[in-house]
Amino acid sequence: MLGMYLITLAIFFLIDMVWLGVAAKGFYRRHLGPMLSPKVNWAAAILFYLLFIAGLLVFVIRPALEAGAPLKALVLGALFGLISYATYDLSNLATLKDWPLAVTVVDLVWGAVLGGSVSWLAAVLGRHLLKL
Repeated sequence: MLGMYLITLAIFFLIDMVWLGVAAKGFYRRHLGPMLSPKVNWAAAILFYLLFIAGLLVFVIRPALEAGAPLKALVLGALFGLISYATYDLSNLATLKDWPLAVTVVDLVWGAVLGGSVSWLAAVLGRHLLKL
């Protein structure tokens, strides 16, 4: 399971860094500007990554591998990502003054895309590389 965890973590980190560092960088700056910290709290970010990956493995990837159905990982991963990102964004929308609806919508879509793609890729690569 450690091998699957490391594969999933690497895929997640690569995809999410491209999203945050390139694709959506201007979007978040434009919509959250004054709320953004000048420095990333890496301890919090790493803890999120570690927990999210554990959730994907327990609730999505492992069941998909046991069923021999990588497409199941795609669907369940998208749902897991949507729910995870919705927890953060909808809570912010409900409780924070001036939290942008656009950020919530983009994050919910991104959570689903990220969760689904990471889960599917990890299931396919894990099956191939680790003979699962």
